[in-house]
Amino acid sequence: MEGRLTFLGTGTSMGVPTLGCRCAVCTSSDPRDRRLRPSVLVRWTEASDGAGQAHERAVVIDTGPDFREQALRNGLTRLDAVFYTHSHADHILGLDDLRPLSFAVFRESGPLPLYASAETAQVVERIYDYTFSPAATYPNRARVRLAPLEERTAVYKVEFVRVPVMHGELEIAGFRFGRAAYLTDVSAIPETSFALLEGLDHLALSALRHKPHPNHSTVEQAVGWARRIGARHTWLTHIAHDLGHETTNRTLPEGIRMAYDGLELPVDLGTVKP
Repeated sequence: MEGRLTFLGTGTSMGVPTLGCRCAVCTSSDPRDRRLRPSVLVRWTEASDGAGQAHERAVVIDTGPDFREQALRNGLTRLDAVFYTHSHADHILGLDDLRPLSFAVFRESGPLPLYASAETAQVVERIYDYTFSPAATYPNRARVRLAPLEERTAVYKVEFVRVPVMHGELEIAGFRFGRAAYLTDVSAIPETSFALLEGLDHLALSALRHKPHPNHSTVEQAVGWARRIGARHTWLTHIAHDLGHETTNRTLPEGIRMAYDGLELPVDLGTVKP
């Protein structure tokens, strides 16, 4: 099944430009150096049903503080599911902007599913008490439901496979879907996760900067993992203002490039076996 992977945001928790900074990247005129908080969108067209009607499907991984702007930029008018990598602010604080997108889904099939680990769900429920509390009465609250993040989750015949990675001392979720995978906020990849990343066409992999960081990979670490994984194309994301798009690209090996906001790639999403 053919689909599309769109990078909604390729920046760090503070975004690029970073507030108050006048460095070369933050003042760059290259639009690829402007990076919203990290998120991706996966879209595909489901085969025609019995009535001869095809359906457009869409899944987002993480809804950060820039989600509203990202959805507007990319013409997102509906969603079928959201997957969360972890509970940090730059990955969940746009959840309330799911409200208008969830209403149509709610009328068709019930609350919009949000797939999250138990730890992430606990944080989300606390922050968005007015949405998830059994006593919630706000009439325009998002029509969403938290669902457990399993090892494999099918969304309309596209399978999303959880790929555990480390973010400092915290285990978080990466995701594989067909011949593509998205790994953000990575500081280490457990040995068992490499087996889940074989045979990729596209790998999105975080690379914060050159200088080491306790919770994030450097460009050099990401390049090493990319070579081991062996995807046809690796796209670096979750990028700080230390790295200029064009200058960094010139130093990268063949097959590894910087992603940028709005980059769209064709992806083979495969089909869930009956």
